[in-house]
Amino acid sequence: MNNKLRLQPLFDAMSGFSVAEVNGQMQTFFAADAVINMCQPWGQLQGPQALYEEVYTGLLKAMPDLERREFIVMQGICDHGAEWVGCAGNYVGTFVAPWLDIPPSGHLTYMRYHEFYRIETGKIVEVQSIWDIPEVMMQSGAWPMVPALGRNMCIPAPATQDGLNIETNEQLAQQSKQIVLDMLAALVKHPSQGGPEVMELEKFWHKRMNWYGPACVGTCRGIGGFRNWHQIPFLAAMPDRGQADDELVFNFFGDGNYAAVTGWPNMKQTIKHDGWLGITPADQPITMASLDFWRMENDKIRENWVMFDVLDIYQQVGVDVMARMREFNKARVQGQLLYPIGSV
Repeated sequence: MNNKLRLQPLFDAMSGFSVAEVNGQMQTFFAADAVINMCQPWGQLQGPQALYEEVYTGLLKAMPDLERREFIVMQGICDHGAEWVGCAGNYVGTFVAPWLDIPPSGHLTYMRYHEFYRIETGKIVEVQSIWDIPEVMMQSGAWPMVPALGRNMCIPAPATQDGLNIETNEQLAQQSKQIVLDMLAALVKHPSQGGPEVMELEKFWHKRMNWYGPACVGTCRGIGGFRNWHQIPFLAAMPDRGQADDELVFNFFGDGNYAAVTGWPNMKQTIKHDGWLGITPADQPITMASLDFWRMENDKIRENWVMFDVLDIYQQVGVDVMARMREFNKARVQGQLLYPIGSV
């Protein structure tokens, strides 16, 4: 069966976020012992009830009009034979009560999510999910770390507007996945095997590409923007990236003109030299779960949605971003705002 269609009742319930309906659909579609790999500050949970109570209940209290707005839903079978459904979109709502100690703004707030679901015998048995929590902090004026080099913005849907209606074409899916695999193989040649030219960026990336990074990195336009605002700082800080891939698990799959990867983790490197994201270069290995989507156009990558757990990276090097945020914002009122705004 088409797993995207199978899970559609769950996604429909979350689009308007009826409490009873979402909880009921989770009980229906999740295995009772499903492994839930959430980003910081939650970590690993087990089962749909823990996911609902420990993760969604607080977000729904903070944003009573919560919506889950998808712009990509794709499916495929990875090289390990596992069935995956990958989703990208934004949680949207009016931020009226503290959430994870982030003070409310009283305004519409968006938070990008990348969520991957592994399916066995029609049930969700594993989730790998990263929410862009720093994005919420920034919109609330509560981010205590360094600013992004790229542009922070509400990340758009695919330019082709087909992310929810991807053409089922197995040959095209394999081709899309292979373009990404070839691109990544070339990418890790630098810096150990030569300068930027060994990555052959122009061969794989459209000249008008958009790279949508998490809020702490931001969005980059074109190969020049990608190099300047993400790749150069990233590689300068962690030149050994890609050298420990044999220790990691990658789940790549394609769907029409789209490809995706999920892994928990699927990157391992060492922060050194000038550091990264304001992190002191402690010569310390870190791991990253990078949950990515790519859209192909004329056999090149035109758009790339990238999400990694920024709070976890800081945590690994001994920086508690949530504690810093609480100190940074302790003079702000943490109470709940009236909702709807302006009501009496």
